[in-house]
Amino acid sequence: MSYDPPRPAGRLLLTPDDKEAPARARQLRLLGLGERPDPALDAFADYLAELTGAPYAMVNFIDENRQFFAGLHTPDVRPVVRVDDRKPELGRHMERDHGFCPHVVVRRKALVLEDVCDYPRFAGNPVVDEFGIRSYLGAPLIAATGMVLGTVCVVDVQPRPWGRAGLETIKASAAELVMRLERREADGFPL
Repeated sequence: MSYDPPRPAGRLLLTPDDKEAPARARQLRLLGLGERPDPALDAFADYLAELTGAPYAMVNFIDENRQFFAGLHTPDVRPVVRVDDRKPELGRHMERDHGFCPHVVVRRKALVLEDVCDYPRFAGNPVVDEFGIRSYLGAPLIAATGMVLGTVCVVDVQPRPWGRAGLETIKASAAELVMRLERREADGFPL
């Protein structure tokens, strides 16, 4: 008999079971996505950040084990912090159980969290404590085949009233990027 000590209440978030992850990982490899940064996807993330006024924007592809930000926009100016108080910086990789995009992929629906702390299920996510993320807006990238390839999302370190306009913006942005990705696949041209 084994005993697992109880986890703190703030860590009850469970990463959703993603039965499509193996097929998605194969499809992403075939498309050449999710393995390296893509300048065109970085430009799309820049566009998302400008469109929404968010300090962070990502084009995120998710496989069985991790998330990969093939497109990434981060603030140009970093706050000055003491060396011993330094927070981790957002890089290109993130664990599957960090962040909110795995929920968007499994749900196959956009997710609006104006203040993640208002939602116990999401407030315990490691990105809240590690990166100070307080709001999230994301939508799935659903290919014509019906497979969810990943997400587009924006996040802020402050609560944000994304509202219906934000929801429509992120959904339209996801649809636009899917069209670009499919055109790129069909034509062999960059985004």
